[in-house]
Amino acid sequence: MKAWKHFCTITYHKYLVAKGCFAVGLYRQGLLHDLSKYSWTEFRIGAKYYQGTRSPNNAEREENGYSSAWLHHKGRNKHHYEYWLDYGFPPDRRITGMRMPEKYVVEMFMDRIAACKVYMKESGYHDAAPWEYYARSKSILLMHDDTRALLEKMLLMLAEKGEKETFAYVKKEILNR
Repeated sequence: MKAWKHFCTITYHKYLVAKGCFAVGLYRQGLLHDLSKYSWTEFRIGAKYYQGTRSPNNAEREENGYSSAWLHHKGRNKHHYEYWLDYGFPPDRRITGMRMPEKYVVEMFMDRIAACKVYMKESGYHDAAPWEYYARSKSILLMHDDTRALLEKMLLMLAEKGEKETFAYVKKEILNR
């Protein structure tokens, strides 16, 4: 039963991201979003730790100290800022966030909206929820300044103006479609 519920959850999430991506003209990304979640490496972990109110990766992380599903996922999906972590340029060689192409920042934005809608179904999603979730952890995220600024701009616009106006802005001004 948990496997079926997990399948339904990730499929609904994928549908919501595709719907958002299609609204701004990112058709290929909408179709291909999160396909790795259906791989055995990620799906079996998701089904095992399924709760329905949060990512199963968090439960796996709590039990094992890391999430093998997340490590697999973030390394294959360019809409996660963690995909873009690399060593900085000399002289500072620390791990740092690289600048993400705008189309992946937009997909990350759609991903955050969909995740909030999926996991907040009982508590009631609202357009400020993705910003509120992001704001709780933004100080610890290793994200390039340009990537952070673009994501924050979209999240704040969503909170203030709603999906319709924000998506129109993203399509016209960020993606120029």
